[in-house]
Amino acid sequence: MPLISISLRQGTTPEHRRLVSEALHESMVDVLRIPRDDFHVFHEVPDDNFVMQPVVFGIPRSRRTLFIQLSFNERSAEQKAELFRAIVDNLRLRAGVPEEDVMLMAVETARENWWAAGRVVDPATGYDERMTEAAHLPNGRGDAGR
Repeated sequence: MPLISISLRQGTTPEHRRLVSEALHESMVDVLRIPRDDFHVFHEVPDDNFVMQPVVFGIPRSRRTLFIQLSFNERSAEQKAELFRAIVDNLRLRAGVPEEDVMLMAVETARENWWAAGRVVDPATGYDERMTEAAHLPNGRGDAGR
């Protein structure tokens, strides 16, 4: 049950946020094999509280820059790189967000730190029982992560 938090400046349209959400979710389903019923949290920030230099890491950034925090269980460096690339590609294709306006951060937690009513964890894999494909994907540690 990954959680995605997206911070962006106030003033985006519901359509833009929907397209961003779809791009992110498609990436998570394709790469991490999460179930399709997930959710995202948008934080629209007033200009006064969205402080960012016009050039970050030597690259000009626009006022449409997204800060995206992905929270999930441990994954391999390769899987995260694949996920980051899929997110950037899907955001560009589906929501018109250029690569330079995407900033990603993954926060990894232990499996036992997640809970939701109705969720059933398969004790053999440690994953949501619906994640049968993900449980068989290697992540470099001998299991698929979550």
